[in-house]
Amino acid sequence: MKLIVGLGNPGSKYKATKHNIGFITLDEIAARQNVLFNKHQCEADIAEFFMGTEKILLAKPQTFMNDSGRSIRGLIDYYDLLIDDVVVLYDDLDLSIGFIRLRQKGGSGGHNGIKSLIQHIGSQEFNRIRIGIGRPASSKEVIAYVLSDFPKKAHSKILIGVKTAADAVLFWGEGHSFSDTMNQFNKKEG
Repeated sequence: MKLIVGLGNPGSKYKATKHNIGFITLDEIAARQNVLFNKHQCEADIAEFFMGTEKILLAKPQTFMNDSGRSIRGLIDYYDLLIDDVVVLYDDLDLSIGFIRLRQKGGSGGHNGIKSLIQHIGSQEFNRIRIGIGRPASSKEVIAYVLSDFPKKAHSKILIGVKTAADAVLFWGEGHSFSDTMNQFNKKEG
């Protein structure tokens, strides 16, 4: 079994915000697989499907971003998963809009959802796909920036990022190692 977690905030108010790019990417995967988020478990909305014989869970924690780790830890424990069977998708201010970066370990980079996850699992070593949202002009504007919608002129770029991240997740779900997935999907910016 594999668990794919998208980070975001619950509720229609946040649906299309930059901070919800993890949720948006899970929606892309669910649409491709023709599945719905019709189950609620461990404070997360869940959709499930199979790739061959491998069961895949898509999870959107409903705890709000800053407490995402609580829900994710609950799912890991409930399904008795190894951390290698989990991948987390989330927004990254330090990547240009639409670029993705896959890593197997690292710090939070100031991302509160990742801080929460590190705190709850007690490790910085987990598979992650960061999706670039760009950075605001001023560091004072970060909260307002991540909680705002993407400008119309960025829609084509963000769509590329979402589709590429979904492609990477499904490649990994087919049974490729995360290391091979990184080699396949990590591209240079610019």
